[in-house]
Amino acid sequence: MDIEDKREISREYFSRERLAEHHFRSFNNFLSRGMQQVVDEKETIDTDIGDKEGEEPVYVELGDVRVVTPRVREADGSEELLYPQEARLRNITYSAPVFMEMAVIKGGEEEEEMVVDQTETKIGRMPIMVGSDKCNIADFTREELIDIGEDPADPGGYFIVNGSERVLMTSEDLAPNKILAETDTKYGDQIEVAKTFSQRRGYRALVLCERTRDGLLEVSFPSVSGSVNFVTLVRALGLESDEEIVHRVSDDPEIVKFMLENLEAAEVQTTEGAIEALGKRVASGQGKNYQLKRANYVIDRYLLPHLHEEGVEEEDVRINKAYYLCRMAEACFELALDRREADDKDHYANKRLKVSGDLMRDLFRTALNKLARDVKYQLERANMRNRQLSVSTVVRSDVLTERLEHPIATGNWVGGRSGVSQLVDRTDYMGVLSHLRRLRSPLSRSQPHFEARDLHATQWGRICPSETPEGPNCGLVKNFAQAMELSQNVEDEQELKQELAGMGVEGIPGIEGIDAPADD
Repeated sequence: MDIEDKREISREYFSRERLAEHHFRSFNNFLSRGMQQVVDEKETIDTDIGDKEGEEPVYVELGDVRVVTPRVREADGSEELLYPQEARLRNITYSAPVFMEMAVIKGGEEEEEMVVDQTETKIGRMPIMVGSDKCNIADFTREELIDIGEDPADPGGYFIVNGSERVLMTSEDLAPNKILAETDTKYGDQIEVAKTFSQRRGYRALVLCERTRDGLLEVSFPSVSGSVNFVTLVRALGLESDEEIVHRVSDDPEIVKFMLENLEAAEVQTTEGAIEALGKRVASGQGKNYQLKRANYVIDRYLLPHLHEEGVEEEDVRINKAYYLCRMAEACFELALDRREADDKDHYANKRLKVSGDLMRDLFRTALNKLARDVKYQLERANMRNRQLSVSTVVRSDVLTERLEHPIATGNWVGGRSGVSQLVDRTDYMGVLSHLRRLRSPLSRSQPHFEARDLHATQWGRICPSETPEGPNCGLVKNFAQAMELSQNVEDEQELKQELAGMGVEGIPGIEGIDAPADD
């Protein structure tokens, strides 16, 4: 290969599209699939109409959502295509209208359902990333870009809000839905902890399984104060017999010995008794029926929410949760017996990166919930005044627009995070590229996270060791290495399993005709 060929490869590899490609790919995936998935999760907007006697219930059904390309409405009411340079010069937001199919439906339960009004309506405006598929200059040639005043070398990958260029910082986080075992010092004693960040539909719940100094296992999860006895919780989930609980944790004699200590100290012996005991914890002082109802609600909603699957029976979901907790217990015991090492939080296999599309999905989810609350209020108000219930009169598009634009303009994101969106560093061209490939840690700058600031072996080839700031941010603000490629989450696991099976991989659970190993 001669030097000219090498230069050509180098030019192609470090091209304008490639340097911010992870932003484009993530945002395009959000526009094409992510938005619709958030709408499908929501499905309907329920109202309080129909609570009174003799009144028919009313709800809104949500359908397909689509985004067009950026446009601007002029003073005379006409709508024109908007280009990034015009948005910068006029201090306006480079955003596109979002349309959604909505239907107001009357009836349900006993009455026959009747569609009162069904139409596709504008629900707001979505800021569009410069250079993404929905950007008006996405397919322009170099000459066309120069004609409209754009820089042909500009990499894109940022948003324009009120004339300011804002880039969404790629955020580093611990991998969700993965068991991490570690030792912790509590009250002067060293205890073993297995934890998992269970994440589903934007909700993230930290579930901890701890082995106390007495050797007893306790589980803590959201909405329950303090810790719950492991055996009590597993029995509440449907694993009743001692033999089944021990077998599900481990068949190792030393771990069985630990488990027998836990079973001897168990407060309850039956599933009903376990749910009653849990009810007394989550709703103390209330009536027995309410306690039982609340206990069932808490274990279904807040305990390991990522194990919920559409179309799976509630009993099967609970058993899966019990099996998962048993796996966490086994991790604690293995750590106590030195059968495994503590998981390294700084290892890159235990981390995930949230790119523009993931951050926008979180934002769109909260914006849609806000819009749903407003639509509910407007419908109830129109019904009270005996007005015609129509989609166009109950949807106020500025509700969604405000919720999408304000966080990008300020950097204050949902979930109490700040500094997520930043002004693009336009000091020089390299500064822009560096900013688009920057990575921020959620750890606090004021605390001395020594290990997180160290250079880790797994960052080799992924993270640039030189490009990190001096001072308190050292090691917490990082940058991608020059030749780094960012892989994306697989949306359809079944498709991946079929692909692997086709390549001759054996023992894949859930694929017909291929036997999974007994312990899988």
